[in-house]
Amino acid sequence: MFNFKSILDVTKEEWLNGLCISEKEIPDIVIQEGSWWREERQKLRLMHLESVRELGFPDIYWGKWKDKKIVFCMTYGAPRALEISHIFSKIGCKLVVQIGTCGGLQPYLSPGDIILPDHISCEDGVARHFLKSNFVNASPKWIKLAEGLLKKQNRNIYIGKHVTFSSLFAETKKMYEKWNKDGFLSVEMETATTVAAAIQNNVDAISMVVVWDELTAGRRFMDPMTKEALKELEISNETIFKVALSLSEKL
Repeated sequence: MFNFKSILDVTKEEWLNGLCISEKEIPDIVIQEGSWWREERQKLRLMHLESVRELGFPDIYWGKWKDKKIVFCMTYGAPRALEISHIFSKIGCKLVVQIGTCGGLQPYLSPGDIILPDHISCEDGVARHFLKSNFVNASPKWIKLAEGLLKKQNRNIYIGKHVTFSSLFAETKKMYEKWNKDGFLSVEMETATTVAAAIQNNVDAISMVVVWDELTAGRRFMDPMTKEALKELEISNETIFKVALSLSEKL
């Protein structure tokens, strides 16, 4: 007789023990970021926090921002995004925020523009396991709050449909053409799963992603950018993290 146990059956108490945190240290907000540049991005983000420590599992960091408890983790790709969003929504965090960069699917989008996905197509191969449809919606309340904070920073903001796909290296021109025609603003690899995992545990989640690739113009992240475009990209990358922190004050 077998006695299988799914990772989904792990209890809150077991996760707290594994993370080496107490009930009082459960984060108010979890911020996840997808990027190849893990070490660089992680260093920049943790500089904003105080009393930083790595938790019981690797590359997951707990810290304080003002009077709020923050967890930050680099989560490249849907599988890693799922792990962090699930664990912390399971133990009772109040909000999960995905940040990172994306490819712009519409010709009016430029590097540094910020996308707030509202209706997300789950083409990543992971999010669908937690949903009855192929779409998931981010929290309208938190999208509105994030939009307001981003406007104060004079950023270009777009709210709309977004695609989460499994891998940059599996995307094709035909996919871009279809997504463009269907009105999707952008594509990346984490948002759908981050949101779906949080919702499964009755926790709100949103995403803020910065346009890097101009897909309708055939410009990828390895192609040259003007100094002006690069500056806008850097400003927005910094802004979305600061806004994510500021959202914790709205809890």
